[in-house]
Amino acid sequence: MADDRLIVALDVPNVVQGLELANRLGDAVSFYKIGLGMLTGGGLALANELKQEQGKRIFLDMKLFDIGATVEAAVRGFSNFQLDFLTVHGDPQVVAAAAQGKSGGLKILAVTVLTSLDRADLDANMIRPGDLSEIALERAARALEAGADGVIASPHEAAAIRALPQAKGRLIVTPGVRPAGAALGDQKRVATPAQAITDGVDHIVVGRPIWQAADPRAAAEAVVAEMGRA
Repeated sequence: MADDRLIVALDVPNVVQGLELANRLGDAVSFYKIGLGMLTGGGLALANELKQEQGKRIFLDMKLFDIGATVEAAVRGFSNFQLDFLTVHGDPQVVAAAAQGKSGGLKILAVTVLTSLDRADLDANMIRPGDLSEIALERAARALEAGADGVIASPHEAAAIRALPQAKGRLIVTPGVRPAGAALGDQKRVATPAQAITDGVDHIVVGRPIWQAADPRAAAEAVVAEMGRA
């Protein structure tokens, strides 16, 4: 049985390549993330195929951010696809609107601070001064209070978020997870699969270290093995 704590990011250009990768991974993976980059390449069709025909769980990573009425309507539309997770930016008004729009078993995950950002990036974006981890922690608390089912956060903040009273019974999903020895790519705040699980993460998201591997199935199985050492 696949370990659904591992979510594989299908960060490939189109539905054809996504299906090819999913077929290579087979029953080693039960949970997939489909992001914005795939949306115009048939991302929703791929989500439907994997969900309805193959019984996979689906995380649609849209990072929605707009006025409340628009977010609510978008989430209501996405709910029709019987997805498992959907991301929105962690601003409380965005989260509250998404919570109003969801239905069925869809869970809304709020993005705290992107794992590709560091303090210099926050300065460039005119985000208030302060320690990045503290900002992520505060955003997580506010998003959970606004109705998020969980948060997307760097593994560096996972343990502190797990300790929040608001996080009881909620999900923590972490990108920025890299197996030992893997290239960091554009990620700046990373951890190994075992460390992420130890720090209280429910699901880890791994993309390039799996889909760029010569043997993606073996790479996925290696990540699961690493999680098992937590």
